[in-house]
Amino acid sequence: MKKELLLIYLLLVSCTVIAQQSTSLPIDPEVRIGKLENGLTYYIRQNKTPENRADFYIAQKVGSMQEEENQRGLAHFLEHMAFNGTANFPNNNLLNYLQNNGVKFGTNINAYTSFDQTVYYLTDVPTQNKKLLDSCLLILHDWSTAISLDDEEIEKERGVIREEWRTSSSAQMRIMEQLLPSMYVGSRYANRMPIGKIDVINNFKSDELRSYYHKWYRPDLQGIIVVGDVDVNLIEQKIKDLFSNIKLEPNAAKREYFPVPENEDPIIAIVTDPEAMETQLMVFYKHEPMPEKMKNTQAGYISRYMLNIAATMMNQRFNEILQKPNSPFTSAYAYDDDFFVAKTMDAWNVVASCAEDNVDEALAAIVRETERMKRYGFTVPEYEIARTNILKSYEDLYNNRDKQKNSTYSQEYIRAFTDGEPIPGIEFEHQLIQSIAPNIPVEVINQVIQQLISDNNLVVGVTGPKKEGLSYPSNEEMLATINNVRTENIEPYISEVIDKPLISAPPTPGKVVKEQKDKKLDATIWTLSNGMKVVLKNTDFKDDEILMTSTSAGGLSQYMVQDPINSNLLSEVMTVGGVGNFSATDLPKVLAGKTASASPGINLITQGINGSSSIKDFETMLQLVYLYFTAPRKDLDAFTSWKQRKEIQLKNLEVEPMITLIDSINYELYGDNPITKRLKMDDLQKVDYDKIMEMYKHQFSNPASFTFTFVGNIDETKMKPVVEQYLASLPKLSKKGEFVKIPLDLKKGKINNIFQREMQNPKASVFNAVTGTIKRDLSNTILMNMLEQILDIVYTEKIREEEGGTYGVSTLGSISRYPKNQTMLQIIYDTDPSLMEKLNNIVIEELHSIADYGPKSKDFNKVKEYMNKKYMENLKVNSYWLNVLDTKYFYNEDTHTDYLNKLNIITEKDVQKFTNDLLTQGNIATVVMMPKEILKTEN
Repeated sequence: MKKELLLIYLLLVSCTVIAQQSTSLPIDPEVRIGKLENGLTYYIRQNKTPENRADFYIAQKVGSMQEEENQRGLAHFLEHMAFNGTANFPNNNLLNYLQNNGVKFGTNINAYTSFDQTVYYLTDVPTQNKKLLDSCLLILHDWSTAISLDDEEIEKERGVIREEWRTSSSAQMRIMEQLLPSMYVGSRYANRMPIGKIDVINNFKSDELRSYYHKWYRPDLQGIIVVGDVDVNLIEQKIKDLFSNIKLEPNAAKREYFPVPENEDPIIAIVTDPEAMETQLMVFYKHEPMPEKMKNTQAGYISRYMLNIAATMMNQRFNEILQKPNSPFTSAYAYDDDFFVAKTMDAWNVVASCAEDNVDEALAAIVRETERMKRYGFTVPEYEIARTNILKSYEDLYNNRDKQKNSTYSQEYIRAFTDGEPIPGIEFEHQLIQSIAPNIPVEVINQVIQQLISDNNLVVGVTGPKKEGLSYPSNEEMLATINNVRTENIEPYISEVIDKPLISAPPTPGKVVKEQKDKKLDATIWTLSNGMKVVLKNTDFKDDEILMTSTSAGGLSQYMVQDPINSNLLSEVMTVGGVGNFSATDLPKVLAGKTASASPGINLITQGINGSSSIKDFETMLQLVYLYFTAPRKDLDAFTSWKQRKEIQLKNLEVEPMITLIDSINYELYGDNPITKRLKMDDLQKVDYDKIMEMYKHQFSNPASFTFTFVGNIDETKMKPVVEQYLASLPKLSKKGEFVKIPLDLKKGKINNIFQREMQNPKASVFNAVTGTIKRDLSNTILMNMLEQILDIVYTEKIREEEGGTYGVSTLGSISRYPKNQTMLQIIYDTDPSLMEKLNNIVIEELHSIADYGPKSKDFNKVKEYMNKKYMENLKVNSYWLNVLDTKYFYNEDTHTDYLNKLNIITEKDVQKFTNDLLTQGNIATVVMMPKEILKTEN
C-alpha cells in the first residue's frame, strides 16, 4: 500500500503545472502560535465577529484510545468531572459563575470526547468584563491540571453517565459496538467506543480516574485556543504566566497512535439489530494517510484539492442515479478522509442506504461506479462544473474574510493542533487555489484516483434490521458480487453539457410604485406595481451576503382536512422535478459557479420562498424565484424514485421505540385527529403527484400576495431594476391568500398514559405537556422563553446532578399563532424505569414550586443575563433581522423595538404568575413508555 500511495505523491511532486510543490505552506499571520517550555501549544487570534465576544478552548490529544481494557469509559467520565469542581472553582462554582455572566451551560459551556481527542470550550464570552476573561483562562488552566475529582462527586456522576449510556444505547450505538471489532481486526480501534463499558463506569476506583487524569492531561498534549475580540499580546502574556508553571514529568508516558493493519482479502462485516430502521452499506478502500511531512506543503494541499473534487464529481453521479426509478440505493455519497473512526488510516469511503432486500444490488452499484471512476476517470464537463464551484466557494470565503465568526477559526485551530491541518489563511488559500485549480487537468486527477483505489484493503460493512424472514447475503455471496462487478465490461460515464440560461426570455419588468422608510428598524419598504410588498435592510455584518424570505397566507390549511396525506407531503414532493427547463440533477449544473439558492416551502398557515445569494448572484436568486412561481416542473421518473425511496424509509419505522412514543403523544394531545398523524407506508398509495402539483400551483398562483424581505449587502439602486424585472413582473390576482381554520385543538384535563413496549435497551421515556391558552404577545413569549430556560437550570441541578437520574431534561415552550394563543410547555427525558415515578414527581413539584413561590433569584438572573447577551449578539446577525422584518411586515408584530425594555422589566413575580396562569388551567398530559419486562416484574 505504501508503494501505491508513494506513486500518488510522486505524481504530485513531478507535476509541471505547479512550481515548488514541496514548498511549505505559510501560517496565517493573523493567528499567534506559540509553545511553552513544558510543551503546551497556544493559538490566539483577534476577531471582531461578533463584537465583544471571545471563545476559549482547551484541546487534549487524548481520547478513548488511551484507555486500557479496564479503563474503558474513563476518558469520557473525566470530561464530565471537569464541570463538577476544580481547584479554583469548587463544586458547582464554575457553572454558577459563568452562567451569572450570561455564558450558558450546554450552549456556551460544553465538551466532547472522541477516540483520539477531548475538547472543552467556553463560547460567546463577553469581553468587556476583563475579570471574566481572566477567569476563563483560569478555568482552562484548571481543566488542564486541577480538576478536583472529589470522591462524592465521582459517585454522583456515575448515575449521569449511566443515564447517558442508557439514552444513547440506540440501535445505531449497538451496531457500532459490534461493527468496529470486525472492521478493525488487530487494532485497538476495535474496542474503544468513547462511551465505554457500563461495568467499568459502575465499578472503577476513584484513584484509577485520578491516575488516568494525571497520566494523560499534561501540557505537551494540550492546546489552548482563544479567538475573539481580545488583545492578543495581553492574552499571550496571561497564558504564559498561568500555564508555564505546569510541570511536564520527564518520564511521561508515550502518546501512541494505534495502527490499523492492512488486509489482503476483503473484510466483510454484517451487523443487524431488531430496532434498526434502515439498511446501510459502507464500502471503504483503505490507503495510507498523507505523510506528516507533506501535510503542510503545496503538494499536500494539491492532493486534498484533487480528492475533494473527485468526491464532488462522484456524488453528482450518485445523485443522478438516485433520481431514476428503481435506484439501487436510497442515498449514496463518497468522500476521502479517515477510515471511519481511525486517525492512522485513510480511505476512499462510500456510504449508501438501500432496501433491506437489495443489499447485493446496492453493493454491486457502489463497486460498479467506483470501478467506472477508476477505469475511465471523470470527464472534462464534470470537472469544469466541480472546479467552478470550488473556485466560487473560495471566492465567497475570501469576500467574507473579515466577517467570519469565532467558531470558524477556533475549529480550524483545533484541527491544526490535533490533526496537523495547515492554516495558511483564506488570503493565501484563495490565491493558491486560483493558481492551481485552472492548471490541474482532469487527467491528473484521474491518474491519482486510479492509484488510490486498489483491489486490496477493501472493507465492507452492512448494517440493518434483524427480523424474522429477512436474510442478508453471506460473506461469500458479497465477495462474489464484488469480484463479478470487477470483471464486468463497464462503459464510461457520459456527461451531458448544459449550455442554457435559467430564463431564456426575461419577463417584461414592472415598477416600484411606492417607497417608504421604517426609521425604527432602519428598513426600506417598496410596493410593486403588482401589489407585492418588498422590505429591504442594508447591513455590514457580512461583506458578501444577501438573505431572502417571503411569506403569504394560506398554507396547507386549505387542503389539510380533506387530504391530510398529500398536504403533509406537499413541501417534500413539489420540487422533486426541478424547476423551469431543468431537472433536479441538471439545476446544480446550470447554477455552477454561482452562490444563489431559492427554495419554496409550505407550512400550516403560510407559504413562501427562502433563499440566499452573493451580491453578484442576486439576479440568479430572483430568477429562481420567478421560475418557482411561473414554471414548476413535473418529472414522473423523479417522483417515482422519490416514492420508492420513501417506501423503503417508512418500511421499518415502527421498530424504533421512540416512534411508538411519538404516536402515543400525538394521540394523547390531539386525539384521533388525522391531521396530526404521521405518514405510514400504506399511505403512500394515496399520494397523488398531479394533485400535489396543483396544490403547489394554487398556493403560489398569486405572487402579489407575498411579502418579500431582503437583508444583507443591499444596494437599493442596483437591486431595484432586478426586483422590477423578476418580482414586479409576476402576475397579480384579485383574491388574497386565505387561511382556513382547521381542527387542531388540544385535549383538556389531566391525562396519564403509562404503557409498555418491547425494547432492546430498557429505559423509561417520559413526556409531560402542560397546555392551555395564554395571549400571544411579546411579553408572554419572553416569559415562556425565560420559563423553559429556568427549568433547564432547575432540572439539571435536581434531576441530573442531585439524583443522577438522567443525562438531561429537555424543555420547550410555545405560544402559537394558530390555534390562536394555544400554549404548550413540554418536558422530556429518559431515565431508569425504576426511577421514573420518583423523578417525574420532582419534575412536576419543581414546576409547581415556581408557580407557588417564583423561580430562585439566582436562576432568574442567570437567564435574564443570557437573554440580554443573546440579544446584543443578534443585533449583528442577518438572519435575526430577516425574521424581525418578516414578522413585522407580514404578521404586524414587532419583536425587536421593545424587546429589551420588556425583558428587563420582567420580575420573578411575573414568571411566577405566568407559570401559575398556565398550571391552573388544569391541563397536563403525561405519557411514559416503559419496557415490557419491567412492567411484568412490577405486576
